[in-house]
Amino acid sequence: MSEWTVSVTRDIAADSGAIYDLIADITRMGEWSPENTACTWKDGFDSPVVGAEWIGDNVHDEFEWQTEGRVTEAERGQVFAFDAKVGDFVFSKWRYEFEPIDGGTRVTEHTLDLRPEEVKAMGPKMSGIEDRDARNRETMEATLAALALAAER
Repeated sequence: MSEWTVSVTRDIAADSGAIYDLIADITRMGEWSPENTACTWKDGFDSPVVGAEWIGDNVHDEFEWQTEGRVTEAERGQVFAFDAKVGDFVFSKWRYEFEPIDGGTRVTEHTLDLRPEEVKAMGPKMSGIEDRDARNRETMEATLAALALAAER
């Protein structure tokens, strides 16, 4: 993807495979993300393989909503990516890249907002979030910080 909407990078003092295992276990996403509180595999799925789908519970202030996810790439220690969607409508793409560096791994989290303008206009009514890009940057930084704390133990 050449033009991500938001990208955040953090160096983590841990093995890329170990970090991948944490982030690709979507049932633990609520431990890292300040906005996503839980993810549950849909029936028929129980691991992060390409095509696997889940339901995610999200919260911001008094707003709560659900989204669906579908794994699009899953290469242990290299990349974990998924589409966020409602039904067949993919409204964003997410990708974690893992690059070995001296002393650990450089983790980059990307997101691409695919919502048309008319859908973006409905966002604040559904989530209470006026500036989605700024909020994503904030939550992505918090997610990678929490991930680092867990991985560096």
